Amino acid sequence: MSSAQLYDTIGAAYTATRCTEPRIAARIWAALGDAWTVLNVGAGTGSYEPPDRDVTAVEPSAVMRAQRPAGAAPCVAAVAESLPFEDQSFDAAMAVSTVHHWPDPIAGLREMQRVARRVVVLTFDASDTEWRHRFWLTRDYLPEFVDLLVGWPSLPELARAIGARIEPVPIPWDCADGLFEAYWRRPEAYLDDHVRRGISVWARVGPETEQRVVRSLRDDLASGRWAERNHDLLALDVADLGLRLLVPDHSRRLVPSHDELLR
Repeated sequence: MSSAQLYDTIGAAYTATRCTEPRIAARIWAALGDAWTVLNVGAGTGSYEPPDRDVTAVEPSAVMRAQRPAGAAPCVAAVAESLPFEDQSFDAAMAVSTVHHWPDPIAGLREMQRVARRVVVLTFDASDTEWRHRFWLTRDYLPEFVDLLVGWPSLPELARAIGARIEPVPIPWDCADGLFEAYWRRPEAYLDDHVRRGISVWARVGPETEQRVVRSLRDDLASGRWAERNHDLLALDVADLGLRLLVPDHSRRLVPSHDELLR
């Protein structure tokens, strides 16, 4: 299933739960530095687009494009691997929680670097098994999650593609953006069909697996088993569950610039 097909499937309910989390947005916007023109690749409904800059959006899904609010940045129907812009057209390019859906993430990131002088990416560390063990949903209920990561580039590979350093992004317990890990301290939320419809993981694992997880979690919440296993989480305000920000590392150039490639 392509990225556009996936979001055509889950996109209808996306705006109900996938809101801007201001603490995460602040990290992304700070990483953009003083960039004025910004390209948002895999923009979806535009929840993380900075309001004080000149933004152009790219989104392949017609369902997602149709849900962009009135007054949102202009949006182009295109894919990350083939951006319809000239070299160095933008001060910065950003991609938020989208790279894992691209058919060729490395090619998409290099395209972003081609069209922008600065690249900022919010993604997750697929190669780190520690957070998957810390996150009770993947550890105790959804072992199939690991199958979704087969063939996915490692985080260092993604970072090298754009010459970036890696920064952890803790997820607050009351995260407003209903991403997959957002409800780590609010397990009842995963029983809500509207919440799950805005999370691509459920569409990818399929309805049988999804309903098995819901049944098991509902039973464990009712019996107190979930609370017994995860009581330590209730004292935490944030959790590191693999969310990472790739930020330009100007102390070193890991990838030749476009001009250098032409020499």
